[in-house]
Amino acid sequence: MERKYLNFEKPLEELDKKLAVVSNRKQGISNTNSNKVSLKQQLTERTKEIFSNLTDWQIVQLARHPNRPHALDYIENVFDEFVELHGDRCSGDDPSIVAGIGKFRGIPVAVIGHQKGRDVKENLLRKFGMAHPAGYRKSLRIMRLAEKLHHPVISLIDTPGANPDIQAEENGQALVIAENLFEMSMLKTPILCIVIGEGGSGGALGIGVGDRILMQEYAIYSVISPEGCASILWKDQTAVEEAARALKLTAKALFDMGIIDGIVPEPLGGAHRDWNNAFHLLAESIDKNIKELKTINIDELVELRYQKYRKIGVWTGQEAENE
Repeated sequence: MERKYLNFEKPLEELDKKLAVVSNRKQGISNTNSNKVSLKQQLTERTKEIFSNLTDWQIVQLARHPNRPHALDYIENVFDEFVELHGDRCSGDDPSIVAGIGKFRGIPVAVIGHQKGRDVKENLLRKFGMAHPAGYRKSLRIMRLAEKLHHPVISLIDTPGANPDIQAEENGQALVIAENLFEMSMLKTPILCIVIGEGGSGGALGIGVGDRILMQEYAIYSVISPEGCASILWKDQTAVEEAARALKLTAKALFDMGIIDGIVPEPLGGAHRDWNNAFHLLAESIDKNIKELKTINIDELVELRYQKYRKIGVWTGQEAENE
């Protein structure tokens, strides 16, 4: 895959190119090795410098990075014996969401995830990860199967939002998402939700109600995109940076507010720069959380899930007094 760079990553592009040239050089081995070590050190230091001071808008761009691993990449490298199941048993199959049964370190699990494309053709097929009602019905079918088999559900969220086209609306998009929210709130099996890229609005929530909500370090989770927010509140697309700050959509901001339960660290420079390390870090977080959730009595777990969401956004009046 061709490595692509965001504007603020341009200094890394030059170092990557120099490192590639030195690595391919066959003469002067001792000198080449010395240059490689020096360039790697420069690359590490420059990456730390850039990523230690990211703006919210830059994190939005990282969450959408074209080289970022998608759901199927994680499924193929973190899970074993995955069998994808198709169709909603009602209207058809939606490739914007992949779902099936597999194993995670020997534990049988159900896995559901939004799937974006890598090129124009695949993005058109998968609707840029924006699911139609059939995708959410398929997800619910797999979750009900997981409940019957006593398998934990692992949800990988990465979507700008639910598909807003006329066909989706005619097929009951809002009702289907609402049904998923209701059913997931009562599902009698552990549910672990992880935002691996974009967590956009109801499209994310349609497979996003769980016992634990995690986000990768450079993922985002918001009721609306910065572009949408800027056009509505500022009437100006150039206000996207201000909108991104106001939305508090980063993993750190949401963890500090208690909206999510944990942050999955990413490799230095983001998941797109080191897929193998990203797979390992995600697997470690899944392992920790699934093991903890499986120790909780299922009725207690469902009650804790209910209380978890009841606490989000509670207004006590104390906030106004503090202001």
